Amino acid sequence: MCRCHLRVVKKALAALLSASMVLSTPWAQAQVRLPWARVDVAGLLWALCSGAVTSGLGYAVWYTALKGLQPTSSASVQLSVPVLTALGGVALLSEPLTLRLVLCSAAILGGIACVNTGQPGALRRASN
Repeated sequence: MCRCHLRVVKKALAALLSASMVLSTPWAQAQVRLPWARVDVAGLLWALCSGAVTSGLGYAVWYTALKGLQPTSSASVQLSVPVLTALGGVALLSEPLTLRLVLCSAAILGGIACVNTGQPGALRRASN
């Protein structure tokens, strides 16, 4: 597939993602009937902004970074998202930094490091 087709596919996927987020918000509100909940325009706009705009920006950054990564590296680097999210909770929301979080994060990041620093074909040679 040539680069011009990839750009079109990326734009179509971004539009589809944005549209799904925009269209799912009223549907989700209609499904949840809470007597104390109400929807106002400002709240709806903030929800749309935080969902559609920030997700769109996140995907734009990811696809820009993806150009410089090999397929195996990009697949394994995505597994660091839970670690980054947990550390963001520690830094921004004063979540506790527990031994469990540190050990699990080290295991995840260690696995990513093993995948990205290993020699190509090492697993195939070891299994034969």
